[in-house]
Amino acid sequence: MLSKEELVAKAKKPAEDAMILHPFYKGKVEVVPKCCVRDFTDFAIWYTPGVAAPCKDIEAHPLKVYEHTNKWNSVAVVSDGTRVLGLGDIGPEAALPVMEGKALLFKYLGGVDAVPICLNTKDPDEIIKTVKYLQPSFGGINLEDISQPKCFRILDTLRKEMDIPVWHDDQQGTAAVTLAGLINALKVVGKKMGEVRVAMLGSGAANIRIAHIIIKAGVNPENIIMLDSKGTLHKGRVELKETHKEKWEMCEMTNVKNIKGGPEDAMRGADVLIALSTPGPGVIKPEWIRDMAKDPVMFVCANPIPEIWPWEAKEAGAKIVATGRSDFPNQVNNSLGFPGIFRGALDVRAKTITDEMCIAAAEEMARTAEDRGLNPDYLIPTMDDWEVFPREAVAVALKAIEQGVARITPTEEELRKSAMEIIKRAREQTQILMENGFIPEAPET
Repeated sequence: MLSKEELVAKAKKPAEDAMILHPFYKGKVEVVPKCCVRDFTDFAIWYTPGVAAPCKDIEAHPLKVYEHTNKWNSVAVVSDGTRVLGLGDIGPEAALPVMEGKALLFKYLGGVDAVPICLNTKDPDEIIKTVKYLQPSFGGINLEDISQPKCFRILDTLRKEMDIPVWHDDQQGTAAVTLAGLINALKVVGKKMGEVRVAMLGSGAANIRIAHIIIKAGVNPENIIMLDSKGTLHKGRVELKETHKEKWEMCEMTNVKNIKGGPEDAMRGADVLIALSTPGPGVIKPEWIRDMAKDPVMFVCANPIPEIWPWEAKEAGAKIVATGRSDFPNQVNNSLGFPGIFRGALDVRAKTITDEMCIAAAEEMARTAEDRGLNPDYLIPTMDDWEVFPREAVAVALKAIEQGVARITPTEEELRKSAMEIIKRAREQTQILMENGFIPEAPET
């Protein structure tokens, strides 16, 4: 077993490697052709004069754009750089490496062609306007790393006013994957969704959407206590009525006992902690964990460093610890959700992504891990469990069809076959490019 010093060194290594490999590759995604170019005469088909024929067909039948172009498989990853990872407001240029990374995950895990777009504005109205202008070119929009409270209005407005899926991954993606982890964590510790007490450290976009999703999935809202930087949310926090309606909604629907205080008060007797707050370590104290209920479950998911190191949480009595990092067990990370969820939404040309579609994805994530065998260090699939992505895609697509938000209605078997083929193609394509030197071998790190 590694020492604490070795564990800390391991945790720091990805950042050190990133500073070597990012400038080596000068970007993580690029555009490559997907059509044959046998000789230069083929450009008469792909460009002028031949391209006029599909253009006129789309003009006459607008939905033919999904057949003649890559709109059916394209997603824009849009950010203003105001709430990046654990880094905060670092601006659009500094956010671009994250959006490129998101595009890479979309392609490799979900077979989705994603384009990183960082906007040079913080104005929510300008962001809304710009995203709406992008609608003709994309089959879906992934909003990313946009600060609250404006992220709520941007998402709600675009979901209402656009006819392609608009999704804020920091909200819906985090909620779906967290729910999957919670479903299986409660199975491991033998507790019921409707009976557990849940403390939620942080009241940002992620935790607020998580609260809504886990409530829809069966958690009793009266048993949730959420905290912001000033303490617990309760009915006495009337200042939030005017300044933050989403937080005030939490004040009204949660914390039935009106508990006031800080994290130690919210965590006392809680079965579950869901923390998406300030990067640690040291944000959560071991003594707070010791005051939780028997066999507590902890989601400490601040990036890039969790609120408490997992080994410290376990020493304090935590039965299960999940983080947002890939170098620890139980990675509760959006990368397990958005590639498969968008794959499913795109495969039925969905008009939106509903909360029920998110829950369907979470339940399928949980089933995938359960099929492999649950234990305290394996709650949800890892990115290596590639079958989770086509399974999610099918679950999401079928829920979209059931809810009437799908434009086409393939069969379950057709959906499964298509998703598996597209995802396997993306992975195999990357391997072929590496084997043939088109993606150069990375230097030693």
